[in-house]
Amino acid sequence: QVQLVESGGGLVQPGGSLRLSCVASGSIFSINIMAWYRQAPGKQRELVAQITTRGITHYADSVKGRFTISRDNDKNAVYLQMNSLKSDDTAVYYCYSQIRPSGGREVWFQYWGQGTQVTVSS
Repeated sequence: QVQLVESGGGLVQPGGSLRLSCVASGSIFSINIMAWYRQAPGKQRELVAQITTRGITHYADSVKGRFTISRDNDKNAVYLQMNSLKSDDTAVYYCYSQIRPSGGREVWFQYWGQGTQVTVSS
């Protein structure tokens, strides 16, 4: 069974930093895109950042220059370094990935983590 587990969320002061981690576990053959989404209260879930297997990245305009997404393919992990945090960054952050399970069909399956709360407040 493949699953994504996030960690690193918490309470941080405005202007502070936080690093989120997401590790995919289970019988994994390959991982394609990995990404971070977030959803604030009363708002739709939005893409924050994504990264391909080869390291090509994309960021939401609201986080460009402040957030950095990276991955460690040997550890099946993706990270989100968040700097200069603002109150508007407060949300539940979700890890997302397209994964091909070992021994399964040769197609990509979509997986979501359960989310980790990030609160930016004084």
